Amino acid sequence: MARFGIEEEFVLLDSESLVPTAITAEARRRMETSPLAGHVMPEYLTCQVECATDPLNTRAEALEQLRGLRSAIAHHAATSGAVAASTGTPFATTGTVEVSASPHYDEVAALLKHITRGHEVNGLHVHVEVPDEAERVRVLNRIRGWLPLLLALSGNSPFADGLDSGFDSWRSILIRRLPSSWCPPVFRDIDGYRAHIDQLVALGAIAEPASLSWAVRISERFPTVEVRVFDAQLDPEDSLLAAALVRAIALTDDAPWSNVDLDAIDASLWTAARHGRDARITHPASDDVVEAGTAASRLLDAIGPALDESDDRAFVEERMARIRTDGTGAARQRRAFARAGVEGLRELYRQGTAVAPE
Repeated sequence: MARFGIEEEFVLLDSESLVPTAITAEARRRMETSPLAGHVMPEYLTCQVECATDPLNTRAEALEQLRGLRSAIAHHAATSGAVAASTGTPFATTGTVEVSASPHYDEVAALLKHITRGHEVNGLHVHVEVPDEAERVRVLNRIRGWLPLLLALSGNSPFADGLDSGFDSWRSILIRRLPSSWCPPVFRDIDGYRAHIDQLVALGAIAEPASLSWAVRISERFPTVEVRVFDAQLDPEDSLLAAALVRAIALTDDAPWSNVDLDAIDASLWTAARHGRDARITHPASDDVVEAGTAASRLLDAIGPALDESDDRAFVEERMARIRTDGTGAARQRRAFARAGVEGLRELYRQGTAVAPE
């Protein structure tokens, strides 16, 4: 069974107003050097932080690391009067941001210019280990058709500028402004993949391959395929659902999934960002337009053997049932805000980083 890794991004919010805030350099240093499994590191903006697990084999390993990392981030944020929120976009913003100090981020900011000022976005990235380079291309082609469904199940950014955006994933709409974003094309082989990226660099659309914003890409640092379509998730179990689905799709070889039309996928990503689990999307095996729930049922049928091999089927079915009854993170955020305003959101965010009882 392939190993996997999870990267989670958090936005640090003022505990009273829930607008993004930068914590002190000393608090950030303590956060980044906490003696934990996994890693904590800076993100693009000083109001953001990212955690990454070690390579993992099981959900139990992943849950332990995610809980530990989330708890450490929340603790150090609290010492600076901040809340570490695992949400795709902040509830509100001041419109002022500061880019974290690094040559790479300086280069990105120089390219994006005004886009950076509204780029307070936080995602969940799932890596699946694929040792063979040629197979990585096939896995990328296989996953791309399922991107709209994966987004429909994981939208968690309903607010923008203190208002309900009307979208389950406003983060996805903001990401669309970046070059090389949303869905990649189909690639015949690794040479075609590299040639395409070289062209983007030559155009000046990206500074380097590591700056690709596609919702699925081949990692430049690890022998993995990296899926980046997800908003940051409220709970670690939500992140584990994303990881379990991605790994199972990657390990289920079904060539017809590879040829879904790029425009159809991008249009489906838009409807998934807008309507979440109620979206109508194209099904990657047939090009039929179906409800997201129908696509989800067909996906579970297709990847069932891979879920069984990893002992993930019962967990995935339980979490999918929860989405049907409780909704996505976006729905839960809306309910929390309707119930208790900013205070309700603050408590929801804190619950996501609290240490669960044994």
